[in-house]
Amino acid sequence: MATHDSSRTVDAVQTTLDIIELLLERDGAGITEIADELGRSKGTIHGHMSTLYKNEYVIKEDEMYRLSLRHLELGETVRDRLQIYDVVTEELDDLSESCGELAQFAMPEHGQAVYIYKSAGENAVQSASSPGKREYMHCLSLGKAMMAYMSESRVYEIVDRHGLPKYTENTITTKEELFAELEDIRERGYAFDREEKIQGLRCVAAPVTTENEIIGAISISGPASRFESEFYEKELPSMVTRSANVIEINSQFS
Repeated sequence: MATHDSSRTVDAVQTTLDIIELLLERDGAGITEIADELGRSKGTIHGHMSTLYKNEYVIKEDEMYRLSLRHLELGETVRDRLQIYDVVTEELDDLSESCGELAQFAMPEHGQAVYIYKSAGENAVQSASSPGKREYMHCLSLGKAMMAYMSESRVYEIVDRHGLPKYTENTITTKEELFAELEDIRERGYAFDREEKIQGLRCVAAPVTTENEIIGAISISGPASRFESEFYEKELPSMVTRSANVIEINSQFS
């Protein structure tokens, strides 16, 4: 049986994936723009775009290519195969309504936190996160809550692969700081984001596990002006840990 070798890649497939990522980022582009950005000839890019168009993965409007609704079908299919999705959405809707803030759920994949669902309460802040969006884990309460329940070797793999990029003065940027933080999270059972990704935004998150394996994390986010004192340090942690426990219990029957 052949084994997977992560070091072997197919150049043509990589080019196609780079095109898809570019179209996702820019909401459309022409042949020349794509070729210039990816450092490929216009002939090569034209061949890739023709293949994508024929298989209905892109649409063409005048000279601009955009991703098609086929990708929506793919995303919906993947989401529907998440056995805990219905449990998560119901619990997050209840959580956001009760606290009035932004509640989010993420899962780990390829060393990043992937947003699965978010629910906004009446006072929720605007957020750039959306289902499918990927973020570095070290600067999010969601990410740190998940990393705290991974093996040490797995955390090292994630850091070696993605690094510890700095976003604010509060971002963790060394392995020593990170592992000390993860130990604290395990002791108390929840994680804080003290304006580590976005200045002025604070979050608190709790891990969601099944059979001692991390499957995701749930968080509440809001402005630093509201997230302070006992509300931030005690009340919100109690709410997210309770919701995480509800998801864990119900996931056993989903």
